[in-house]
Amino acid sequence: MSLRPRSGEHVPPLTAQIARASNPGGTTAIWVRDRLDGLWRDEDFADWHPRDGRPGLSPAQLATVCVLQFLLGLSDRQAAEAVRCRIDFK
Repeated sequence: MSLRPRSGEHVPPLTAQIARASNPGGTTAIWVRDRLDGLWRDEDFADWHPRDGRPGLSPAQLATVCVLQFLLGLSDRQAAEAVRCRIDFK
């Protein structure tokens, strides 16, 4: 897997609006995202990836999911399911 940095990408405004509207009290994922946004960037992980090959997932997004997985006590399968299904994990 190679790295194609995508730093600077933000949650689309409509996605954030829907996540907040559907969770007016907030969620752990929204709270963490609000505080960790910009803590790490894809470029921070560039030395860990080769320059060629199929593009990998964003390591900054994966790092955020790992933090959420730990905080919420999720298994790997549960974390993957949350990324796939929960708008607040987007």
